[in-house]
Amino acid sequence: MTAGRPPRVLVDATSVPADRGGVGRYVDGLLGALGRIDPDRVDLAVVAQRSDAERYSRLLDNRAEVIAGPAAVAHRPARLAWEQTGLPLLAQQVGAQVLHSPFYTCPLRAGCPVTVTVHDATFFTEPEHYDNTKRTFFRSAIKTSLRRAARVIVPSKATRDELIRLLDADPTHIDVAYHGVDQAAFHAPTEEEKARVRARLGLNDAGYVAFLGAKEPRKNVPNLIRGWARAVADWPRPPALVLAGGQGHDDEIDRAVAEVPSHLRLLRPGYLRYADLPGFLGGALVACYPSFGEGFGLPILEAMACATPVLTTPRLSLPEVGGDAVAYTTEDPDRIATDLADLLHDEPRRLTLAKAGFDRAKEFTWASSAEVHVTTWKRVATP
Repeated sequence: MTAGRPPRVLVDATSVPADRGGVGRYVDGLLGALGRIDPDRVDLAVVAQRSDAERYSRLLDNRAEVIAGPAAVAHRPARLAWEQTGLPLLAQQVGAQVLHSPFYTCPLRAGCPVTVTVHDATFFTEPEHYDNTKRTFFRSAIKTSLRRAARVIVPSKATRDELIRLLDADPTHIDVAYHGVDQAAFHAPTEEEKARVRARLGLNDAGYVAFLGAKEPRKNVPNLIRGWARAVADWPRPPALVLAGGQGHDDEIDRAVAEVPSHLRLLRPGYLRYADLPGFLGGALVACYPSFGEGFGLPILEAMACATPVLTTPRLSLPEVGGDAVAYTTEDPDRIATDLADLLHDEPRRLTLAKAGFDRAKEFTWASSAEVHVTTWKRVATP
């Protein structure tokens, strides 16, 4: 890197899905923060799917070059093939001194140093929660990235430690950049925002327990359903359970739903509008997230930012995010039932957790995450 010149970095955002799940929130939050960094510190280029190019141009406020990738990259097999051939060529064309791949995979021959974000190690620690194809693919991708990337970025110390423990990763080549939360998008909602979401869900003034995320086996949704049903079965006006987010591929969920007593109400509204998420999370009695393990735990941070009391598990990275500001349970449905019932019956504790979580969420910013990324890129940039 030329003395006094910022590194030219190409960020590959073509892996961002249309539903703006975890990887979308990460890339959006990171790029938004990078757009506010002094351009004398990083010279940014971004390649994105065509449907996202205008979005990122606005987000970066013309402070970065945004390139629309080929139409075919909207389909995963074509994107992975383009990543190995077209992306290195693009990096050369834009004069990139660093290429950042934000979702596990990277080109084998990029022509410049590559940094990769590895979001979690649960493909190794929780293999039973993935189908064989997905498990095999991501295990191979993580091993390749650890071997080929100049540096790896992870969102938690727990993920770093698991990569070191399980894969003998070099700790001196791993940087921890905690995710942040968009305080404008995720905030303590007004009563009007809460009422609007309740009306759209058909809940009116009924209380509810919230879950937001993909319905993957690792998220432990079936045991959440069973635990909730046992916790509220005897209530005169039992709170509903609302499972928002993508449908995922956990067949056990339907079996758990079939066990729910008929007098209880369980809603699966799918994806909610982004603007409705504060009202949804902030309007819940409790946000429950009894995951088997996370690389970070963005949904619990977003719930905390909406001043919602959170019940989660102390697995992997989740205590790094929640600290003493959330309540903990185990993955077992009976224990979930006991701990959830205790929290639902204890309004003063819920209020205390809501305040503590709201305050703690302010410590996690995309600006801090962006600073770590820029430092990493400067360390590996080619002259």
